Amino acid sequence: MTEKPYNQVHPAAQFFIFIGIFLMILFAGNLIGLGIVRAVYGLNTVMDIAALKMNSPHLINALWIIQIAGTTFPIFAAPVFFSYVIVRDPDDYIKPSFRLHWTLFALVFLVMVFSNPVIEVLSNINQKMHLPSFLSGVQKWMEDSEKSAQKITEVMLQMKTIWDMIIDVLLIGLLTAIVEEFMFRGVLQTIFVRWTRNHHVAIWITAILFSAFHIEFFGFLPRLMLGVLFGYFVAWSGSIWPAIWAHFLNNGAAVVATYLFQHKIIKANPDDQHLFNAAGYIISLLIMLFLLFIYRRKAYEKRQITEY
Repeated sequence: MTEKPYNQVHPAAQFFIFIGIFLMILFAGNLIGLGIVRAVYGLNTVMDIAALKMNSPHLINALWIIQIAGTTFPIFAAPVFFSYVIVRDPDDYIKPSFRLHWTLFALVFLVMVFSNPVIEVLSNINQKMHLPSFLSGVQKWMEDSEKSAQKITEVMLQMKTIWDMIIDVLLIGLLTAIVEEFMFRGVLQTIFVRWTRNHHVAIWITAILFSAFHIEFFGFLPRLMLGVLFGYFVAWSGSIWPAIWAHFLNNGAAVVATYLFQHKIIKANPDDQHLFNAAGYIISLLIMLFLLFIYRRKAYEKRQITEY
């Protein structure tokens, strides 16, 4: 009796297999990261991180070690291992093909530019959302968690020189975009497409998981919208790279804007969510939808030519 290939196993089983692999690598990665920090900087630095002591002398380097070993590496290793070793079908589960027209990348750039007002209005809506009174304890926990995460982010985004900015663009912009898209729009979206047999449902489920994964309740809606955009970029083109490009543009622009604001080159605070008015929201939404329509048509034309 021959063994059934894992890519023919029910998608629900594939999902739980993948989650199990990811959690194991995540656990190992965090242990390795903490071990490196302890070996290099000592136990006191580990304790400072746990206590969020922002004046710790080695805090920034230690946070980056834990981030890369405990989060970035697992998010990359799990989908690569699952695609190449478990299901042995990276072309379908990661979609690394470059067989797409360059105009799609230009369209993605424009979509991301005109999505900014829409993201802003979703952020404003999200900020005003509150849980019912009987869940006030949960609400406070979420607010405290986000404040702690914001402190850590601010520490990690301290950029004294332009080289610091370039490194952060590569790490936060490019590397994060690659690993998260491999995991979410690659493996997970593929699994949900097979599971639900509906691309739209799969894209929205994956986007919900993508947003929830970041554990930022007050940034859930804008990140959900980004996840949906990334999902359609992949579904229509058949390639992971338009989503990686879009993800990089979003993250990289945030890093550059933060650097410029820190050095008083620009006055607009990147965290300010009141840069546009109602007319800007409506116009940007209409333009974004039109660009998505053009992207979809161009992507399908290229796929039909390639398949032919």
